[in-house]
Amino acid sequence: MVEKTIDLTGTSVNSIEDAVNLAVSRASVTIEGIQRVEIAGVSATVENGSVASWHVKVRLTFTIQDRLHE
Repeated sequence: MVEKTIDLTGTSVNSIEDAVNLAVSRASVTIEGIQRVEIAGVSATVENGSVASWHVKVRLTFTIQDRLHE
């Protein structure tokens, strides 16, 4: 088995968890075989003294599929 890891950033105005889920669900539209997600960093945008949005950098690992090209 061969795996590939990519970095993505999910952003949410609601929560860190929502930002992670958004990154994973969006990636799953075009990437098959997602196995793991690692939180690589969390930051926030602050507006008027309050957190306006969460930005979560994730490392997404998925299995490389063997396919024959015709």
